[in-house]
Amino acid sequence: MATNMRTWLLRSKRIVIVAGFAVLVAAWWAFRPEKLWINEKVAEPAPFASSLDPQPLYTGRLESKAHQVSGRATIYKGTGGKRYLSLTDFTTPNGPDVHVALARSNDQDLERIDLGTLKGNQGERNYDLPATADLTHYSAVVIYSERSHATLGYGKLEPF
Repeated sequence: MATNMRTWLLRSKRIVIVAGFAVLVAAWWAFRPEKLWINEKVAEPAPFASSLDPQPLYTGRLESKAHQVSGRATIYKGTGGKRYLSLTDFTTPNGPDVHVALARSNDQDLERIDLGTLKGNQGERNYDLPATADLTHYSAVVIYSERSHATLGYGKLEPF
């Protein structure tokens, strides 16, 4: 009887260890905690042929909301009418599933145009704006976490 009990305890320990390891791997994959300590610098040049081409339309200083965010957001109109959002001197903490969007206000839950995931948490980067985006309806750039539904920072856009 004692041998059966030891065998059962040994099997139970193995099951608990394997299940615990699986839970730890799943939690790591879901939350990606290493991204809190990794900085991704991006130095993306403006997507224009010459320095005379871009015309700034709107600009605004990025401010912190849930996390320390800083930099400048500027919307440019390039050749052929193509528009770009440029984030310059940009800094924010890194994290999983962080997005950039145009919004009607500083709250990402309201109507917004998602411009994609954050390319890096430091430096300069550019995001293409959809041709159908009516910029008179969107007055803010929002940096938000899709996973936690938290606004990290925002910038109110003013005509240039």
